[in-house]
Amino acid sequence: MKKIFSMKKIYIKLLIILLVVYFITTIIHQQTKINYYKESQASYQEQIKEAEEYQESLCALKENVNSPEYIEELAREQLDMYLPNERVYVNIGK
Repeated sequence: MKKIFSMKKIYIKLLIILLVVYFITTIIHQQTKINYYKESQASYQEQIKEAEEYQESLCALKENVNSPEYIEELAREQLDMYLPNERVYVNIGK
């Protein structure tokens, strides 16, 4: 009889130890996942901020695209077009 009670106590203690180890490993695993997700969140927030800044610059460009100044600037820089009677100086020292 005593042997049965002592075996039950050993099994119960072993079960408790296994459960404690299981819970500890689960908590550690979950904490590492939480840390990873926090890092990912910070990265995504930075990407969102960059995308919003880019969107603002595109909205500003959209408002300015039909202005004569913008059209003239594009013609000068990308198409090498200039106004009549305008002198163009080229720096050959570059």
